[in-house]
Amino acid sequence: MSTYAEHRDYLNQTIATQAPPELLDGLSRAASRLDAVDFAARAPHVGEPAPDFSLPDHKGDDVRLSKLLLSGPVVLIFYRGAWCPYCNLQLRTFQASLSRFEERGARLVAISPQTPDRSLSMAEKNELGFPVLSDRGAVVIDRYGLAYAVDDQTRSLLEAAGNDVGAHNGQTGWALPAAATFVIDAAGLVRYAHVRGAWTERAEPEEVLAVLGELV
Repeated sequence: MSTYAEHRDYLNQTIATQAPPELLDGLSRAASRLDAVDFAARAPHVGEPAPDFSLPDHKGDDVRLSKLLLSGPVVLIFYRGAWCPYCNLQLRTFQASLSRFEERGARLVAISPQTPDRSLSMAEKNELGFPVLSDRGAVVIDRYGLAYAVDDQTRSLLEAAGNDVGAHNGQTGWALPAAATFVIDAAGLVRYAHVRGAWTERAEPEEVLAVLGELV
């Protein structure tokens, strides 16, 4: 089974043949600037309680973390939105291992600031079998220490690439989360945290499955 990193590297090779070099260079430098921000220091650390929340999923149903934890651990993925190809790759990679997560009694949940209708389209397009939640106003994203406002320079680059983040987010505007994946055990404690400002760097399913295996 292919890893996220393998899919990402292939995507980067494809994009390099299609996008202007100056645009790719600008986005690369923007990702590096964001990676210099220590989001991991702001986010819940391993051994700390994970903040509880209730958010609507792509079907309009409210999903509460504490309720999910009653039936076992939760893998919580924060992603930027349907417009982000790296987010789509990560979610599809985790979807490919969904049965293995279920065998370990774990639930997958993804959160972004995009509107519910965008989340629905994304879930259907990627054939996701787990909840995709909409965090309007980036309230939960901020509670997890991951929120940031896209700077004007990066905004111009994203718009040049055809990504109107504000249209995807609605009232949330140009607020985004750092890419992050957490494993939260049934007691509500963080047991694994992968937090990076660079949006191409993501947790791998195998890493998360290994952590879940230690919880059994």
